[in-house]
Amino acid sequence: MENQVTLTEQELLEDGFGETPFYHCIIAEVPGGDASQDSKVVGFAMYYFTYDPWVGKQLYMEEFYVMDDFRGLGIGSEILRRLSDLAVKTRCTGMMFVVAENNEVSIQYYKRRGAEDLSQEEGWRLYRFDKSSLVKMATPTEE
Repeated sequence: MENQVTLTEQELLEDGFGETPFYHCIIAEVPGGDASQDSKVVGFAMYYFTYDPWVGKQLYMEEFYVMDDFRGLGIGSEILRRLSDLAVKTRCTGMMFVVAENNEVSIQYYKRRGAEDLSQEEGWRLYRFDKSSLVKMATPTEE
């Protein structure tokens, strides 16, 4: 879905590695083919922390990806293990994420590991205000 990306590389770097990072990453790498080659990034997870006044801290997994050629090797499981370990060590009460309804492979992957579908179980619906809605609400109205 590269054609849907509107964020610049500079914004991504500033937002993740600036003075106040808005997100964090776990990167999965494999060694290069020989000693002279750099390692190759084959997967990653982007995450940040949220707070729910009912249950406390939550780790929110925004992106999770392993390249096709490296799936089935335990890389994704290791990324999830590290995220889970981080969540436990920072006293999070859970890890939240969204999955596209038509991504059945990912849905089954997460369910095998114990994920609950809150849209069905609890009836939660995902909503968003886009940027134009935010600008409209942020602009004072004259009375």
